[in-house]
Amino acid sequence: MDTSESSTGTGPKDAPTVGEERPPRRGWRRWAMDTRPLRIPAYRRLWSSTIVTAVGSQLTAVAVPKQIYDITGSSAWVGAASMAGLLPLIVFALWGGAVADSMDRRKLLLITNCGIAVTSVLFWVQAAAGLDSVAALMVLLAVQQAFWGLNAPARNASIARLVPEGELAAANALGSTVMQTGQVVGPLLAGVLIPVIGLPELYLVDALALCVTVWAVYRLPALPPRDSATKRRAGVREIAAGFRYISAHKVLLLSFLADIIAMVFGMPRALFPQLAAETYAPYGEGLALGLLFAAIPIGAVVGGLFSGTFSRARRHGWMVIGAVIAWGAAIAGFGLSRSLWFAVVFLAVAGVADMVSMVFRGAILLSAATDEMRGRMQGVFTVVVAGGPRLADVLHGAAGSAFGPRAAVVGGGLLVVVAMAGLALATPALRRYRI
Repeated sequence: MDTSESSTGTGPKDAPTVGEERPPRRGWRRWAMDTRPLRIPAYRRLWSSTIVTAVGSQLTAVAVPKQIYDITGSSAWVGAASMAGLLPLIVFALWGGAVADSMDRRKLLLITNCGIAVTSVLFWVQAAAGLDSVAALMVLLAVQQAFWGLNAPARNASIARLVPEGELAAANALGSTVMQTGQVVGPLLAGVLIPVIGLPELYLVDALALCVTVWAVYRLPALPPRDSATKRRAGVREIAAGFRYISAHKVLLLSFLADIIAMVFGMPRALFPQLAAETYAPYGEGLALGLLFAAIPIGAVVGGLFSGTFSRARRHGWMVIGAVIAWGAAIAGFGLSRSLWFAVVFLAVAGVADMVSMVFRGAILLSAATDEMRGRMQGVFTVVVAGGPRLADVLHGAAGSAFGPRAAVVGGGLLVVVAMAGLALATPALRRYRI
């Protein structure tokens, strides 16, 4: 595929393995979540496995910092553990993208899901044995994140082989809605279960649930690489080829830049504790903090439930541009809000915009890249999604200390609007992209 072909967005260069697109829904149903991809058994199995993974991963995400804090009594150790998992995730997501382009993606999903399940069992063993070792927890977390980094590119790249081109946005909306729901339900479920069954058993619940994921993936069809990729080895050369591919295809590069702009400049979660303690203290610090953290994922879930309103759009580039600008404007509105309830509404609107952005950026990555490159594109996507908010934590934390939290939030939101509008005006490739 040449550069001009990618930037104008003529769609995927290999036909989906599933048949023709189904006719669009009519009446009120076209506003609700677009569930057409779930009629495809193979995609339905992949999506079902994502449900378990989304909730289960959040159980562990709560249990690990809770256990580390119980052992050390230090939030600094909790933060260090989070960073300990970041480097393996980055390294293995990039490598995992190359692996996903060189072997059967179903087989890779089986291996990595089994690895994640075994890691959850080891989490349970160390907790049940009362090991109380932060070093052991950090090693297990690093191993788990490495398996996740290998898993995510293969999972996301497989979607384009399972659903027709016109349903890619709908499939991404379904998957993103599940992941966002997991971010809400998982921590709440963990908070309920820990006092009842205990921390070790929480790890065990995650491990047993992952068996369902392994079974669902086992029932997927084989997803071998195309003929041109069968003899390629997954190494540094292939990873570098993926970055060259991105630089040569502007619409892919711009989709990554759009997410970096939105997350690095406009994700103010590092300032939530300070805002809850100062600006929204009259409402109760605990209530304010919980609502601030929950508002964005709740908004994203609501956006997913009404994905029928946007999942059939063809101008994917404009959808990304509009969603990122709406995100920035909503974050600026949040920063200006002195009422907690207005703040929550603005964050929820930002969550809806984030869902739209995720859906269409994911669809662009699947439709604008050839199949032999999709794994590597998803590997880079995983790194951007994981790394952007962490960079935002550093940036917003420093800006909040220097200028105050509200000024930092408003400034970040406005910077997103200006930067995204400037990028859209300067580079027509994203504006022109459609399927």
